[in-house]
Amino acid sequence: MLQPIVGYHKDEEDHWVAELACGHNQHVRHNPPLVSRPWVATESGRASMLGYQLNCLKCDQGLAVDNP
Repeated sequence: MLQPIVGYHKDEEDHWVAELACGHNQHVRHNPPLVSRPWVATESGRASMLGYQLNCLKCDQGLAVDNP
């Protein structure tokens, strides 16, 4: 299910995590060549992706919301 990004935080390993409107969290790593998300590396890049919709597998599975 597609859900918009509403914010970000870093996890305990200093990786960026997108906060989705549904209450779930999803890592958004820039790890080429596997995943190319250069926008994650800068504050302006992350801000530009607010509202962008990511596929939330946790919603598809009917899981409870995450703790931020």
